[in-house]
Amino acid sequence: MNLLSNDFEIFGVPVQFALDRAALDERWKDLQREAHPDRFTTANALAQRQAMQWSVRINEAYQRLKDPLKRAAYLCELNGAPIQAENNTAMPSAFLMQQMQWREDLEEASGAADLEHMAEDVAQTRRNMLLSLQRTADEDHNFLELARQVRALMFVERFARDVESRLDQLGQ
Repeated sequence: MNLLSNDFEIFGVPVQFALDRAALDERWKDLQREAHPDRFTTANALAQRQAMQWSVRINEAYQRLKDPLKRAAYLCELNGAPIQAENNTAMPSAFLMQQMQWREDLEEASGAADLEHMAEDVAQTRRNMLLSLQRTADEDHNFLELARQVRALMFVERFARDVESRLDQLGQ
């Protein structure tokens, strides 16, 4: 294995958005068993350091690949279309209008039922967006469009966290 390999190569999976999560989890366990620093406690300092580096690298790759948003952003980077969320927040007007409406609805929500309905709506939007990410990445191979979709999904996930936070506040 090479520390400079991309995450997909480390896990031996195709470079694509669609992944078998159970297979990814199993491969992570296998890689961790192979590279875990505890297996190298009697080895020399170099072998121990390499095991630690591998363990960290495997965990970083796993965290990126298991999360659909991070995986999509990583695919964009690998294909020369970085997300640049900090300085590129341009979104279609219909999307921005939806975000504004959601924010208004969140402010006006009067109870758990309203918030739970909103959470379901946001979850469905997220599922639809993930399907779109998969098509854009794996079928269309349009990584500039994928980057735009990732930035939009970042907004949706942030809003979903805000809704969950409000629900948590009501539960206290």
